[in-house]
Amino acid sequence: MSKKKKVKMREPVNWRKELSLLPGYIIVTVWIVFTAAFLFWILGASLSTSREIFSGAVFKFESGFHLENYVNAWQAQNVSVFFANSLLYAVVACIGVILISAPGAYVLSRFEFVGNKVIKSGLIVAMSIPAVMIIMPIFALTTQWNIKGRILLIMLYIFLNVPYTTTYLLNFFATLSRTYEEAAAIDGCPPAKTFWIIMLPLVQPAIVTVTIFNFLGVWNEFFMALIFASSAEMTPVGVGLLQIVNSMKYTGNYGGLFAAVIIVFLPTFLLYIFLSEKIISGVTGGGIKG
Repeated sequence: MSKKKKVKMREPVNWRKELSLLPGYIIVTVWIVFTAAFLFWILGASLSTSREIFSGAVFKFESGFHLENYVNAWQAQNVSVFFANSLLYAVVACIGVILISAPGAYVLSRFEFVGNKVIKSGLIVAMSIPAVMIIMPIFALTTQWNIKGRILLIMLYIFLNVPYTTTYLLNFFATLSRTYEEAAAIDGCPPAKTFWIIMLPLVQPAIVTVTIFNFLGVWNEFFMALIFASSAEMTPVGVGLLQIVNSMKYTGNYGGLFAAVIIVFLPTFLLYIFLSEKIISGVTGGGIKG
């Protein structure tokens, strides 16, 4: 049998539509060029000396590539400690948020009960409250209950991300077909087991997407860490970079500062590079409709 080749017909270009989108293309292109130039400059500065940075000879590398800036930032400036703390906070918080929000979103979207709409409205209200408005009550309560250390920051990151995560997952669970639950009930599977084994895997794209957003949010969080990170041993990368910037007044090692910026920026950059398709599919897609 001869294989038939499928010929794809190219659609004619709608120049009127393309011209109407031209201002948007220009704005996006300018933003990309500016951002790329900015990042390349930081990368070049992280491989240069302070003298080269201030003389404007970042990309000349007259004295070579100074990879020791990264070693110094990682060891002498405690970036390794900041990095490990942020990684711990982000991973544990993301797991805790999913363990709380996924069952909550499932129940709120699949079952009707007294207070259902009130809880959903409460989640929306909780999302709209700025962190600066609740910082003093949280500080007073944690001081009264003697909650401190890494466990405090992890609890704060979990509770602050639960409203957004639960609201995000509501629509995905709501669009799942009820035939899955009916078939599981006929087979004698209890509701809790049905959720963990059948329903939760069906919203995996949404869980991956919201977990990435939560990870980035916790990784880049600054305000709560500034208030509640009471020691250098529990400081995350955001506050750690502030400490490094302040130390530049005495050390003058600006190459090490930019090396620390690159190290801190790298995890979020890699997430966007390797998981961009999952992020887009999780944002634009829905659950399996029935």
